[in-house]
Amino acid sequence: MSENLTPMMQQYQKIRASLPPQTLLFFRMGDFYEMFFEDAREAASILGVALTKRHLTPMCGVPYHAAEGYIAKLIKAGKRIAICEQTSDPQPGKIVNREVTQIISPGTVSDYNLLDSAKNNYLSAVWRDAGNYGLSVIDLSTGEFRLTEMPDMSSLLDELARINPAEMLVAEMQTEHFSDLTNVVSVEDFLFSQEHSTFTLLDHFKTQSLDGFGIGHLPHGTAAAGAILHYLRHSLRRNVAHINTLGTYRTDTIVALDVATQLNLELVTSRTSGKHSLLAALDRTVTPMGARRLRQWILQPIFDLIELNRRQQFIGDLLEETYLLEKIRQTARDIRDIERIVSRLSQGGGNARDVLALRTSLDTIPELKAHLVSLMRPELGPRDRDRLAFALEEQLIALPELTLLLTKAISEEPPLALKDGGIFREGYHPVLDELRLASTEGKNWIASLQEREIERTGIKSLKIRYTSVFGYFIEITKSNLGNIPLDYVRKQTTVNGERYITPELKEMENKILGSDERMKKLEYDLFGELRTLILAHLANLQRTASTIATLDALSSLAETARLFGYCRPILTNDGRLQIADGRHPVLDQNLVDGKFVPNDVLLDLETNRLLIITGPNMAGKSTYIRQVALLVLVAQIGSWVPAASAEIGLVDRIFTRVGANDDLSKGQSTFMVEMNETANIVNNATSRSLVILDEIGRGTSTFDGLSIAWSVAEYLHDKIGARTLFATHYHEMTDLESGRSGVKNYNIAVREWNEQIIFLRKIIKGCADKSYGIQVARLAGLPPAIISRAREILANLEQAELSAGGRARPATGARTRKTREDKEQIPLF
Repeated sequence: MSENLTPMMQQYQKIRASLPPQTLLFFRMGDFYEMFFEDAREAASILGVALTKRHLTPMCGVPYHAAEGYIAKLIKAGKRIAICEQTSDPQPGKIVNREVTQIISPGTVSDYNLLDSAKNNYLSAVWRDAGNYGLSVIDLSTGEFRLTEMPDMSSLLDELARINPAEMLVAEMQTEHFSDLTNVVSVEDFLFSQEHSTFTLLDHFKTQSLDGFGIGHLPHGTAAAGAILHYLRHSLRRNVAHINTLGTYRTDTIVALDVATQLNLELVTSRTSGKHSLLAALDRTVTPMGARRLRQWILQPIFDLIELNRRQQFIGDLLEETYLLEKIRQTARDIRDIERIVSRLSQGGGNARDVLALRTSLDTIPELKAHLVSLMRPELGPRDRDRLAFALEEQLIALPELTLLLTKAISEEPPLALKDGGIFREGYHPVLDELRLASTEGKNWIASLQEREIERTGIKSLKIRYTSVFGYFIEITKSNLGNIPLDYVRKQTTVNGERYITPELKEMENKILGSDERMKKLEYDLFGELRTLILAHLANLQRTASTIATLDALSSLAETARLFGYCRPILTNDGRLQIADGRHPVLDQNLVDGKFVPNDVLLDLETNRLLIITGPNMAGKSTYIRQVALLVLVAQIGSWVPAASAEIGLVDRIFTRVGANDDLSKGQSTFMVEMNETANIVNNATSRSLVILDEIGRGTSTFDGLSIAWSVAEYLHDKIGARTLFATHYHEMTDLESGRSGVKNYNIAVREWNEQIIFLRKIIKGCADKSYGIQVARLAGLPPAIISRAREILANLEQAELSAGGRARPATGARTRKTREDKEQIPLF
């Protein structure tokens, strides 16, 4: 360390050297967080603040009271920020003590202003061993902590796409293996060792064994969980006291949704607008916790028939009593984000407004419980103890003593900063009341002194003012300086006049400021005590918050079902999928040009195993097949569905291959992406899966594409037996129906009138008679000359093919496939 540095800069350098790499240090100096050297250069560029120099040292700073906005920008830029606070009061000739209180990273943000209230903010850790993958995820802002294991990289990637972690920890030795992933943070290898991870978890939970968490059979997941906890406690110096349980989940108990399916079905985001995702269509939650829970359900559908029926029944109970549905939703609107409030408080953060929001939320719990009890009244019909309403009512914990304490303690309009005073109500603490009285009496005395001095001096403009730098003073304008009494002592000269002090005023200033300082310190200490009292109820508060999340999510689904006329689907395990008048859940709410046309579907494991869907572009093939997938998914989160009736045999996976997309980052063409996604489907689908395929084989030549599409369809039908919707422009594939008992042909009905094409949006049995591609091209606005020439070319091609003996198709039944050589002999004109 350079001897030329000042003591304060030596302190800065010592603290800076203790931080993890790529961390910016926010060094508290009075009312600013300052940054120096390379930190200053980097931060100034990102934040757009001035970069200055002092004694040749680059520096920049941001006001501490506005730091949140600046931190948000740095977090979005992928930076980590170490918050270094002053831990002692300034004293002449002494360096203020400072220490890093926390390090904020993208995966560990807990400040409301930096978070999306409707999304979890996950930090994950991954450990690879012998081809298996352990995964642990934690949301520091809510206290959620879970682990699982997966058998291969593909499953891991699907799960990472589902949880979308802001950061992912990997061991240094495995960094190269995960180099294609984003937000990867390398940490020391020893963090993932079984011995170290087990010790870390045992030490945190204060248990002698991890058996009670049910993770003994998940060693790789345990390694990841221990690494993530060590990283938080030691690398980022975060308080994790609110992490009081560790859950496990099995990816084989939820409907598997690969990355392509999540994107193609636009589950939580949309390519065009956030308003057009499935989440947007279903989300009518009124609390942040409920919004996060509904999002989790959509990304993690289940096939637990018992739990799904419990959710369905609860929605049904609410729809039977829509008055209680509205009362529950109205009451829940007053509930704030309990999960994140208690998380902030447990990490030593939070302020009086958080506590006020917690009190407001707790006030609603008795009313919510009463609504649930009303929902269970005997006259509403038979109610048994297995119904979800009973469990929710029992899991809502009212905490009346804590509610009363917070009501007596916190004022109705507390300040944002804890050190500003004004947090507590009058009567909460007698010593605090005495200090407030002394301060108030002193300020009243100041006001009366001003009146007396105006009368004594005859200076009507005389004012007694206060600043934090100069304290109390008497301010006299220049025009009145000739009337200054002899006992006035000049304190400061200003542009417009002079400032004075008197012995009497100075004495009262000491009394007032002494009372204010003691009062603010006492309030700060009292708030710390109140925080401790609140956190004594941490487990119950977290349990109540989780229950509210479930109640709000189910109430949201009930409200959506009420508004749009959803039905309760019959759920089975027999593989039959039959929907009458099904509607696309997103387009049903957002269609601008007319009313959505409902459609039926019948799929089973026997005679309706694979449906070939033909019809022109824009007719609605893609909409129809996605609609079926979405209705199944909506049913498997426990919701009712937009249909006249529905029987849904539960699926274990939903696969989709839709649209044309390349992957330039990996150097993959549109066709290669298509084939990769198709390979993933045929290699992982089971007879319980639902497969949605749209235009397989269109990215290559006609014969190659048709051959691939035909072969894939045969494989899905013959080998896998998955329920499949196969939309295609290859009309030759409709011949599969005659050769395989489980294949059925359907098409999207259209009509022609005066060379116009009319889309009826209705699916009917049979195959389309032609593609109508030229008519669609005309609708798109191609010039008439091109349309006319295209019709001429089409007529020539059709005539040539008829002359050559019919359409080319793979062998099926008595048909024969034409060779490439035969096709090449067909004249174009």
